[in-house]
Amino acid sequence: MIIQQISVFVENKSGKLHEVAAVLAGENVNIRALSLADSASFGVLRMIVDKTDIAYKALKAAGLTVKISEVVAIEVPDKVGGFAEVMKVMNDAGINVEYMYAFVEKNQDNAILIFRFDDVRGTLAILKDKGLRMLQAREVQSR
Repeated sequence: MIIQQISVFVENKSGKLHEVAAVLAGENVNIRALSLADSASFGVLRMIVDKTDIAYKALKAAGLTVKISEVVAIEVPDKVGGFAEVMKVMNDAGINVEYMYAFVEKNQDNAILIFRFDDVRGTLAILKDKGLRMLQAREVQSR
């Protein structure tokens, strides 16, 4: 239930996101979810892709700074209050969220929330015990 996420550090300059996208497209890597956080001089592009190892090697070979981290994908009903329900479980359990991002599929009734926690493995056990549906990597990578 742990998913590998690619993080790429990119200069905050025109054309840098295209560079990352072109490298991945050149290797036939499909981006399933992404988030971009920026500062004045650089950004962090976080992605779930269908071929993590290939993406990592290709981005490294292109001279980009890249890292693999562990995240958790939680499925939540795509309805008013769905996010609040998940966050209540985490709040009640004292779970700290480092960061998160989400995506919704147009042909599904659920949203997917991607979370990074301080203690991914420990948090996973708590969330499973609380009845949240966590997705396998293949479920997110192949959607």
